[in-house]
Amino acid sequence: MKVLSADAQTQVEDALVADKSVTREELEAIKKQAAVDVTPIFSALVDSGKISSEQLTKATARVSKIPYVNLTTARIDPKILSLLPNDIAERYMAVPLGEMQHRLVVAMLDAGNVQAVDFLSNRIGRPLKVYAASEEGIRQVLHQYSIDISEEVTGEISTMNAQNGSEADPAKADKGKKANPKEDNIRTIVQDSPISKALTTILDYAAKNRASDIHIEPLKEGLKIRCRIDGILREIMKLPKSTEPPLISRIKILANMKIDEHRVPQDGEFSVIAAGKEIDLRISVSPVIWGEQVVIRLLDKSGTSLKLEAMGYTGRALRTIRSGLERTNGMILTSGPTGSGKSTSLYALLQEVKSDSVNIVTLEDPVEYKMDGINQIQVNTEVGLTFAGGLRSILRQDPDVVMVGEIRDKETAELAVQASLTGHLVFSTLHTNSAAGILPRLLDMGIEPFLIASTVHTVIGQRLVRRLAKSTEEYQSDMAETAAIKEALGMVLPETDDDVASAAADLGYESLPLKGDAAYTLTKGVESPDAPGGYKGRMGVYEVFDVNERIQELILKRATSSEIQRAAQEQGMINMRQDGYMKALAGRTTVKEINRVASADSA
Repeated sequence: MKVLSADAQTQVEDALVADKSVTREELEAIKKQAAVDVTPIFSALVDSGKISSEQLTKATARVSKIPYVNLTTARIDPKILSLLPNDIAERYMAVPLGEMQHRLVVAMLDAGNVQAVDFLSNRIGRPLKVYAASEEGIRQVLHQYSIDISEEVTGEISTMNAQNGSEADPAKADKGKKANPKEDNIRTIVQDSPISKALTTILDYAAKNRASDIHIEPLKEGLKIRCRIDGILREIMKLPKSTEPPLISRIKILANMKIDEHRVPQDGEFSVIAAGKEIDLRISVSPVIWGEQVVIRLLDKSGTSLKLEAMGYTGRALRTIRSGLERTNGMILTSGPTGSGKSTSLYALLQEVKSDSVNIVTLEDPVEYKMDGINQIQVNTEVGLTFAGGLRSILRQDPDVVMVGEIRDKETAELAVQASLTGHLVFSTLHTNSAAGILPRLLDMGIEPFLIASTVHTVIGQRLVRRLAKSTEEYQSDMAETAAIKEALGMVLPETDDDVASAAADLGYESLPLKGDAAYTLTKGVESPDAPGGYKGRMGVYEVFDVNERIQELILKRATSSEIQRAAQEQGMINMRQDGYMKALAGRTTVKEINRVASADSA
């Protein structure tokens, strides 16, 4: 927000009080805490939750005598959006709303800046009618530029076909390529071609929508593009079959793969600037019956917090982890399926222990987040640098903390155990369904029970669930939801209301709406273009326990994962389903989302 004059500041304050957005007493209390400059005062009001950014924008617009519009739930027609190019809209934080009396109606973040308005008007060559809008509202509309990219990409493909002289019919296009397909592919990708622009458009869409993966899947008569957004795959477009060879070749060239190899899987990587951010891409190409499937993993470091609390760790689970980090040797292991956030948890653990007095060495495949102050090694099997071979080398580097990206085989497991026995703190991951499943998994790899019992001291199981967006509404749970919550939380929370509050606080949830036998007050998100299904972003649900004497005895007896799970819960561990239900009661996610991710067998 721009700095206002003293008179303008007073008028904005009066407007906020008149709108009953904030009381005069609350305003004065904030002013005492904030600096003399007006910007911290209003920022403090918003940060404290006393007012929303919309209320502040509305009050400021009234004082400035500029019409105000709330865009937080607005859906703009794509034809209207086309009136102002996306790059200009992002650069000037201005979005089109329509046309009025031969003028373009736009909403701007800095609507009171006459010079900025004149400059934008000259830039697009049209007179403007300007409204004031909040940054949140404008970004919500900017997001809509990328909602439907099929038409844009199809236009680029049509241009490509016209340039190459190919037909729109896939069969004819394929027929024309049989003479020398390799030469045709190279001709298509060596220039600033339409297929390059199409790929850039797809990557920009994925980056703007916080996608973790892009799936390019060949069909019998077409090419399907899907994105995994907040853990859910969504089809975003279909392309003609003729686009498959040049698009796959373009990706292979960028990832330094062999473009003439179509029989075996290939892996590669490259980085791009998409949606104004530098994003690392991990590419996997695999032959399928109708061609080659490509999966692109997007690693956006700017959108990931490496703080344990921000990731969803809380209460007893957080204390257990930090207690484990205080030890100077042993193993901390995290488990879960692919894409459950295990690697991010390891990086958060490294962030907790990182200091100038600690030598941290990691062995990863791939190195997902580059961190200062940590020595990171990339696995390269082509030259013999495997997890096992690299781990042997690491132990000669005088490390205090060792992170192994994944324990995949007996040799790596044995070396990790030996490293922890010789005075190193070791972090690693395994693919199991629960935290308790880690210990039997190590037994299956051939590790002796007494070694597991004496080295592993903290175990984490996790899943990722979708987080509710800012715009929410409350509702009363139905009979099925009420029964499921009571059944799950009855094992960890007392029956009396007085004891529930203290027990919930111990678990990290200070205000759970647990009173009332008939139903619980739950929260659901409001559907919007920026938050499909009412969700935006993800967080973790966790189960964490330390390997105490009781668990050690079970390991020595080669107990099953269910026996270890039962013992851990008897000693206070809450499982992923219980953690998820408490997050749902706290208004962070929904019961439906927890039921989707944390299956009944994890309860």
